Amino acid sequence: MDYDFNEREIMIRDLTRKIAQEKVLPVRAELDEKGEFPHEAMAAMAQADLFRVFIPEEYEGIGGGVMEICIVAEELSRVCAGVATTYSANALAAQPIILAGNEEQKQKYLSRIASGKSFAAFALTEPNAGSDAGGIQTTARETDTGWVLNGTKQFITNGEIADIYTVLAATDPSRGARGLSAFVVEKGTPGFSFGKEENKMGIRASKTTELVFQDCEIPKENLLGRKGSGFITAMRTFDHTRPGVGAQAVGIAQGALDEAIAYAKERRQFGRPITAFQGIQFMIADLATQIEAARSLVYSVARMIDRGERNISKESAMAKLFASDVAMRVTTDAVQIVGGYGYMRDYPMEKYMRDAKITQIYEGTNQIQRVVIANALVK
Repeated sequence: MDYDFNEREIMIRDLTRKIAQEKVLPVRAELDEKGEFPHEAMAAMAQADLFRVFIPEEYEGIGGGVMEICIVAEELSRVCAGVATTYSANALAAQPIILAGNEEQKQKYLSRIASGKSFAAFALTEPNAGSDAGGIQTTARETDTGWVLNGTKQFITNGEIADIYTVLAATDPSRGARGLSAFVVEKGTPGFSFGKEENKMGIRASKTTELVFQDCEIPKENLLGRKGSGFITAMRTFDHTRPGVGAQAVGIAQGALDEAIAYAKERRQFGRPITAFQGIQFMIADLATQIEAARSLVYSVARMIDRGERNISKESAMAKLFASDVAMRVTTDAVQIVGGYGYMRDYPMEKYMRDAKITQIYEGTNQIQRVVIANALVK
């Protein structure tokens, strides 16, 4: 279908697709098997200025919006969602700075992210706080000279790889979510270290690591926005980034379907390609329709956000919810089409299925998305 891409969006799509095919496809199995960080792919994306697409022009970006992020996320995910996650995590971490940072903070950090030479990470999740952000136990105590952070963050994408971290911490634990504040913390700050690196089921080319803060002192000017505004900043961030997860899910689903169709055209049973059997034809037709419906919703919401619409929580949650559920259904059925070979590590199909699952979990589980949607409708 035609989604009215402009000239810049077409260029971004084609450039990302080229990098995905040339730099990611030949090594995706190895990256997945070994859980290796995609250094070469990230360097190619930086050289192609793709880290600039989500950064405003005044901070050395190209002033793209959610649509551009979705385009890149989908194209990368059609080949490897782990590489897409590594890339998209930078946009997630940059968003709180874009939304709540002052001019000095934006000048200091966004240009570094735009260059692709400094990776970024967003740190909200903890052992006892994920869906319930009000349960955050990492604290930030104000001193005469700055803030002292103590606590542990868990499941942080780009973990030890990043140089710039946007961190949610409780400045007034008695107030729950209303007592949260957002901060920027840089790698190398005394008291900031890394814990366990996770061994994940999917998206294994992305690094997922614990962050540990032990009397980590940061300057006063590292507070993003007002004290106590961290929860609002985080929720506004997710409103802008959840369609990107939806786009990632669409890419995974499209990649899996492409592989399934290619296989089905070659696989012969009873003297015919299995695409000649109506059972397979109906599966392919249903999967393609579901993918296109998910893509339409994701891109429509991205356009809505980029137009400047303010009440976007419901639609953003819908895009993430629907597309990720579609990705799980599509990859499950795609494995079925390929049959026994689809279950084997020698073929990419089982990787698509493993990668699809996380899209139903991170940036808010799909159960939380339903809560967001229902609350908006009831109000």
